[in-house]
Amino acid sequence: MTVTDIRAPQETATAAAIAAEEAHTARNYAPLPVVAASARGAWITDVEGKRYLDCLAAYSAVNFGHHNDQIVAAAHRQLDRLTLVSRAFHSDRLGPFCADLAALCGKDMVLPMNSGAEAVESGIKVARKWGTDIKGVPEGMANIIVADNNFHGRTISIVSFSTDGTARNGFGPFTPGFRSTPFGDAEAVEAAIDEHTVAVLVEPIQGEAGIIVPPDDYLPRLREVCSRRNVLLI
Repeated sequence: MTVTDIRAPQETATAAAIAAEEAHTARNYAPLPVVAASARGAWITDVEGKRYLDCLAAYSAVNFGHHNDQIVAAAHRQLDRLTLVSRAFHSDRLGPFCADLAALCGKDMVLPMNSGAEAVESGIKVARKWGTDIKGVPEGMANIIVADNNFHGRTISIVSFSTDGTARNGFGPFTPGFRSTPFGDAEAVEAAIDEHTVAVLVEPIQGEAGIIVPPDDYLPRLREVCSRRNVLLI
C-alpha cells in the first residue's frame, strides 16, 4: 500500500472520527487519514475494517506488539492490586523493577521517566549539576556538545539545540549552553570541548534525520574523549 492509497477519499466512519478529533484537539500533528480501532500483534485494524502492518510500534512503545497477552495479564494483575502512587510514597514494585532495569542496562541506578524527552531533559540537568558541584564549572557557564540534525524531543530546551528550523520557528528565546557538531565526527566533538563542557549528548543512530548510522568508531572514540577530558557522555 502506498501513501497515495492511504490518502484516498475518506469514508464515512473515518471522516466522522477525524472530525470529532479535530473539533477539540490541538493540531500539533498532521497524521494520515487512518483511524485505528483495534490491534493485535503487528496488525492494526481501522474503523473501516482495513488492516495495516504496524511498522511504527508507537515509536517503540509497543515493540512487544499490540494486545500482548503477557503484558495485558501483568498490567491487569497490577491494576487489581494498585493503580498508581506518587513518588511521595514508596512502592513494593519500584525497587524490583529498577533492580532488573539496572541489571539489563549494566548500571548501578536508574531514573524512570515517561518519555524520551523527559529522559534527555533529566540528563541535561544531571550533567549541569554534576558540572557545577563536582567538576567545578562556574554557575551558569556549563555547555553541552550535541550533533547537527539531532532529534531528542520537542521541549523548549531540546528545540533550543535543534538545527531543524521547523522545530525552532516562533519558539524563542532559547535555552543557552549548547554547541552543535557534525554527527559522526569525533574530532569535531573534541575540538568543541572546553573547560566548561559538562557533557556530550548524541543519538547512537539518528532517527528523525533519516536513519543515519555513524562510523563504527564514532561512539568508542566519544567514550575515550569524554573519559580523557572529564566530560559525561549521554
